[in-house]
Amino acid sequence: MAKVVQFPGLAPEKLGPQKVRRRPSRKKENPAQLSLFTGRLVSLHQTGVFDAALAADEEGDVVKAKQLYEQAISVNENPADAWCNLGIIEAKQGDAVKAIAAFTHALSLEPRHLEAHYNLANAYAEAGNYALAEIHYRLAIDIAPDFPNSYYNLGLTLALQKSYVQAIDCLTTYCRLTASSEHEQAMEIIRHLQAISA
Repeated sequence: MAKVVQFPGLAPEKLGPQKVRRRPSRKKENPAQLSLFTGRLVSLHQTGVFDAALAADEEGDVVKAKQLYEQAISVNENPADAWCNLGIIEAKQGDAVKAIAAFTHALSLEPRHLEAHYNLANAYAEAGNYALAEIHYRLAIDIAPDFPNSYYNLGLTLALQKSYVQAIDCLTTYCRLTASSEHEQAMEIIRHLQAISA
């Protein structure tokens, strides 16, 4: 008979979605060419469509945010980021299929998109597909080994797959990367996993 992982006195929640915020320019500079602009650049066009979408999203205007993210995609302004944030909106609205499609689209444009891998892993975990969730959490860790949320959620995913030793390792790494004030729930899960794996 298989052991069912039950967490006494608590129902651990995975850490939530990771929205793409404004990023520095991704244009690669030619190392053979000297930059004429070494000081701070001031943009004459302060906000683009993606920035407007992000502002609407953070203000809670989901309808406007979706329209603006779609517009950002159509004008090729941060399309992978826009798809990723659209996926978060779809996930929050309970449409797992559209969320997974949006995250996957972001990855088709930018295969090493951290937030898309992380959020896709969350979507798969919510759907109960722990094997796919594990793959995307591991890819997120490969891209950003210092992002603690990937370790925490991977630890929960591994625990649900009964890979207790690996789960403990991930949760321990999460604790190493975060402030001690954020360790309580992770430490409780580690103690529980140690007890059931002994």
